[in-house]
Amino acid sequence: MEISNGGIDNTGSIITIKGMLSLLMQSVDDEKNEKKVISLAMGDPTVHSCFHTTHVATEAVAEALLSEKFNGYAPTAGLPLTRRAIAEYLSRDLPYKLTPNDVFVTSGCTQAIDVAMALLSRPGANILLPRPGFPIYELSAAFRHIEVRHFDLLPDKGWEVDLDDIESLADQNTVALVIINPGNPCGNVYSYQHLQKLAETANKLKTLVIADEVYGHLVFGDKPFVPMGVFGSTVPILTLGSLSKRWIVPGWRLGWFVTTDPCGMFRKPKVVERMKKYFDILGDPATFIQVCIMYGCLSTIMQIMIHGNFLENFAGSCVPSYKLIPELINFKSTGSSLKYLDL
Repeated sequence: MEISNGGIDNTGSIITIKGMLSLLMQSVDDEKNEKKVISLAMGDPTVHSCFHTTHVATEAVAEALLSEKFNGYAPTAGLPLTRRAIAEYLSRDLPYKLTPNDVFVTSGCTQAIDVAMALLSRPGANILLPRPGFPIYELSAAFRHIEVRHFDLLPDKGWEVDLDDIESLADQNTVALVIINPGNPCGNVYSYQHLQKLAETANKLKTLVIADEVYGHLVFGDKPFVPMGVFGSTVPILTLGSLSKRWIVPGWRLGWFVTTDPCGMFRKPKVVERMKKYFDILGDPATFIQVCIMYGCLSTIMQIMIHGNFLENFAGSCVPSYKLIPELINFKSTGSSLKYLDL
């Protein structure tokens, strides 16, 4: 990026996937075309009428607004009671208890990703990202001047991580290994055994794990969702998540950045201070949205939201249509709200 003639020149050698998609959509999806383009990579469930949040969530937002108690600023790390609610919710699936101090509230999971990249960036740093994966990681790493190294996911093994690939890519400058579970875009779910191997590998390589669990608990099939934080005693883990997918409210922009680290590496004074200072310059979600977690009871709402059998039936109903296009290779999904197709 260069500044010239009083402006910013954004033309660079790299164009993002979102940027390319935007250019394509501008070219083909206008009023002159009789056929509209159907996006096969839609991550917003609210565009489909069959997906909607529960009335408990909307009533919680209304109650918070009408109380007129939450029109002011919230602390930069999030409201204390919101942080406590998220800590208690995530602790249900862990062999240890998180505290509110382990939780930082973010504007969606995308901001949590950028926070992780910002905190890990340093000269010469590299990060290991899955391929296929979620492109925001690559974009955010590039802005932070972190070298991206891709490891392969193995389609014939349910999109498991190629552990040998990871070991060959990592070096002393590797700052993190990113694991997305349930998978985006592959729709896979990792077993307890595979996650344990990943934790042991990361520990061996002396690097932390960033666990993207934005689709947490949205699973169907024979594999239950296992949070990476279960292995926090083996390797330090940053857990990223949000309300977006499971509550079906991506526009509410409430996510979390959580240090699932019972051994305390992230509790060192200098690390904690750096996190707090960075969050001081960020904008957090609207105060009344943070409050709705408390009014609506996070655990209660999560329990009454989408169930796996609905997603499984929805995914299965698409298969006959895919079979009509012989060029498409259809991979079975067992989690998230995504289905991976190849040509």
